[in-house]
Parts: sequence; structure tokens; C-alpha cells
Amino acid sequence: MKIGPKFKIAKRLGAPIFEKTQTQKFALSASKQGKTSKRKPGQMSDYKRQLIEKQKMRFTYGITEKQLRRYVDEAILKSEQPVLGLMTRLEQRLDNTVYRLGLAKTRRFARQMVSHGHILLNGKKLNIPSAKVRVGDILTIREGSKQSALFVAFTETFESTSLPTWLSMDGKKLEGTITALPIYTPSETLFDPEQVFEYYSR
Repeated sequence: MKIGPKFKIAKRLGAPIFEKTQTQKFALSASKQGKTSKRKPGQMSDYKRQLIEKQKMRFTYGITEKQLRRYVDEAILKSEQPVLGLMTRLEQRLDNTVYRLGLAKTRRFARQMVSHGHILLNGKKLNIPSAKVRVGDILTIREGSKQSALFVAFTETFESTSLPTWLSMDGKKLEGTITALPIYTPSETLFDPEQVFEYYSR
């Protein structure tokens, strides 16, 4: 998915939603922009606020408008807690799981790894980034890819302390396991899922 200049998009949305914008330089730039803006607090319409939160969610996970709409509809239909259902489904994407395991530094890079066939799910190659992982699933690196520059240094740099609680990783075997359902922690997200549901309820 082509998304354009990340720095400009992040500034427009007011959040460091891309890894390259999670820097002190971006924080200082955003701070200056806020001080020089002529717009008074509270002037933003409900629609624009909801649109911004929706875009933050989209760009964070690198998904299309069509995909997000489908996830929202599924969460409303199948979950008693739509926000939790939506966030769980987003985290259960195969590309996101590869990223969360630390195998890729960004979700975009993780998506490329999956698309290029480097990742095995339960021993079978799966090149669909949006595929849903489940509790008990095991992710490994394709044997022919283990000597790739992508993974040779992983065992030396891997730190299990950085893993989410719903995942476990054997750095030596390059084997990750989904041990539980993802846990949604509002304080750790850069967007408000409630506003996303409000946007789609119009």
C-alpha cells in the first residue's frame, strides 16, 4: 500500500504513527507546529476528529480503507465489545505478529517478509500478510531464509523482555508462539478506536 511522505502524514495527523517519525526531531517539529498554529482549541469538527483517528489506525497497521471497514463490520457483528474485537483482530494479523515478535523493525518490513515467503505458520509457507493467527499457532523462518541477512543477527540482538505478553519467542530456533489473545491497552495506542466506530456509524 503506497502511503506517501510519512513525515508529512504524521504531522497532519498529529501523531508519530510511523517508526521513522518516532524521533525527537519529529516531536520538536510537531511541538513548534502546535505553537504557531492559528487554530483555536475546540475548533475541530467531530467528523474531522473521527477521520483523523481512523487514518491514524489505518496508517499504524498499514491497511487499506476496505480492509479497515471490513474489520470494523466484523467487530460489530461478532463481538460483544467491538473496540476490543477490532483491536484484537488488527493485532492478530500475520504481518503485525511478525513485527511484534521482533523479526522485523517495522510493520511494513514485516509485511514484505510475509509476502516474500520467509515466514512459516505451523510449518506451512503463508504469504498473506492479513492472515489471522490464533492461540497455539507457531511462526518460524523458512529454512532457506535463515541464512539471509534479515535473520543471521537476530539471535544476537533478540531481547525477550520487549515481547508483548501474548507472545513467546525462542531466539535461537527463530520460533515464535501465540500463547494468548492480544491484550488491548488504550494507553499504548496512538489513536482512539471509539472515534473510528463513530466515523463508520455515520
